[in-house]
Amino acid sequence: MTTSLPYPHLLSPLDLGFTTLRNRVLMGSMHTGLEDRARDFPKLAAYFAERAAGGVGLIVTGGFSPNVVGWLKPFASKLSRSWETRRHRQVTGAVHGHGAHICLQLLHAGRYAYHPLSVAPSAIRSPINPFTPRALSARGVERHVAAYVNAARLARESGYDGVEVMGSEGYLINQFTSARTNRRDDAWGGSAAHRMRFAVEIVRRIREACGADFILIYRLSMLELVPDGADGNEILAQARAIEAAGATIINTGIGWHEARVPTIATSVPRGAFAGVTARLRPHVGVPVVATNRINMPDVAEAILARGDADLVSMARPLLADPDWVGKARAGRADRINTCIACNQACLDHVFQNRTASCLVNPRACAETELNYLPAATPRRIVVVGAGPAGMACATVAAGRGHAVTLFDAADAIGGQFNLARRIPGKEEFAETLRYFACRIEDTGVTLRLGTRAEPATLAGFDEVVVATGITPRRVGFDGASHPKVVGYVDVLEGRIVPGRRVAVIGAGGIGFDVAEFLVQGAPSPTVDIGAWLSEWGVDPAFASPGGLVPPRVESPLRKVWLLQRSAGRPGGGLGKTTGWIHRATLKAKDVTMLGGITYNSVDDRGLHVTVDGEARCLEVDHVVICAGQEPNRTLHAALEAVGIPSHLIGGADVAAELDAKRAIAQASRLAAAL
Repeated sequence: MTTSLPYPHLLSPLDLGFTTLRNRVLMGSMHTGLEDRARDFPKLAAYFAERAAGGVGLIVTGGFSPNVVGWLKPFASKLSRSWETRRHRQVTGAVHGHGAHICLQLLHAGRYAYHPLSVAPSAIRSPINPFTPRALSARGVERHVAAYVNAARLARESGYDGVEVMGSEGYLINQFTSARTNRRDDAWGGSAAHRMRFAVEIVRRIREACGADFILIYRLSMLELVPDGADGNEILAQARAIEAAGATIINTGIGWHEARVPTIATSVPRGAFAGVTARLRPHVGVPVVATNRINMPDVAEAILARGDADLVSMARPLLADPDWVGKARAGRADRINTCIACNQACLDHVFQNRTASCLVNPRACAETELNYLPAATPRRIVVVGAGPAGMACATVAAGRGHAVTLFDAADAIGGQFNLARRIPGKEEFAETLRYFACRIEDTGVTLRLGTRAEPATLAGFDEVVVATGITPRRVGFDGASHPKVVGYVDVLEGRIVPGRRVAVIGAGGIGFDVAEFLVQGAPSPTVDIGAWLSEWGVDPAFASPGGLVPPRVESPLRKVWLLQRSAGRPGGGLGKTTGWIHRATLKAKDVTMLGGITYNSVDDRGLHVTVDGEARCLEVDHVVICAGQEPNRTLHAALEAVGIPSHLIGGADVAAELDAKRAIAQASRLAAAL
């Protein structure tokens, strides 16, 4: 350990005996969509190369199946034929050129495979998949062990430094180890020792085939978070058996995809699951890896300094900032573009069969096509509006060498992000504001806050960019001007404190955020991991079956009704991987969620509505309007009137659901083209 470094534990080398990792940062496996097509491997190589150049010690690729039936979806990533190694050498060569190590993840989907060829230890359908898998015969199990060994051998031929065997998150190997999904009565099922045999044989035979100088990471399901999951003693026994079979490193897996406990969303406290790895570490002699919601160097350093783990795994934080490690080494952690764990452009994209990216870094997985090259002819550019779109446009343009002035009528940067960070569980949005404040300083943007831009102010600039955001949509039912009716901005900014009974009109993203604010209150400056685990029913000792205990939910601050005009379940348009978390949170807080509502009027008694043809009065103290937004194009229209051309970006262009992902990407691409 080099104590002169700003994060001495994090940045110290790790000697594996036959090779040395340059630091304790493992870039965790994350499927991007670039793995699935041979033509995308140059993009995949550029993506990994940028993270290797940024200082990562060890990279693990997205998952590659060892055979066709293990595909995540038809024609997804696979390594089973020698001719497939050619494309992989692009990746390994690019990473090694920057001094990092790289391992290929071997992932067989098992019953999570989204195709009719799926196989599993037993013919038990997953609750999140329409396909029922075929149960493997004993000979089929042996063939699968051989397929893993073959894929590992091909990975070595491709130039990989090792493999990670995915034995976690409910995929095939985990389906064998768990009594929940393994109902076999042969040598591959029944007792815990028989259930773990599949995993142990894969590790043992890969070690025999690939030699002692090959990194073999095993991703162990240490906390399954599903009923009938493995308990703490069974997990420790698996870990010792995997170590004895020849694993170099044991990585931590948290939760199955069908689990109903959030594990990586922004509402999960930082480092919430480090204790899982800490529980295992004294029982094995190989290095162990802590994972999940580790997004800043101080969090990682604290985990390592406590002795909870030997390495830390981060995937999305390195999507957000490929130079994460380099900035930590330089003592410039405040310059890190922090992952806010929103999932909107990474996991949501993957589950929609789209290439992954990042809300705060649209260059992620687009390194070969979105580049911020120096401007051939520097120009004078003005950006009006310092919300996410305006900040992104201004800093990218200034970073390319343009002279940029950024106006905002408010006295602080951030726009709608200043509201978002007031929502419990969305405290991370403050990190994006901190990052942009540093970028504004570093790129030399002239910032003029508290200044309302007018057409006369903007005359003389070469380019005018309008990022003036949105205005909340008004409602037109009787009593809309009643004192009970308030806007969400006034509530979130604290100008109005709602009473004990509140109706929220509008069940989009803002409506759900406001409802969570109303039942939980503003975020606490300190996060109590124990309280969070308790509320979601996670055993704080991580020892019970599946790691689950009965949840203990704190009483809500208010009684809330969350209403939407359209029929169907409220929240249907929320993020694919996070919407269920918001619905579960509000359900636990006794929020009444109703769709198909007709709003009739508001009076002193409350909100009068029609539900399923029946007139009702919700006797509430306040009605909070979250009924959507309209683009704020007042300045744009004024510029058009005097003949000054301008570019519209962000909410001023499209206001639907305040899409920060689209706004930042649009703004960055415009700035790259100016």
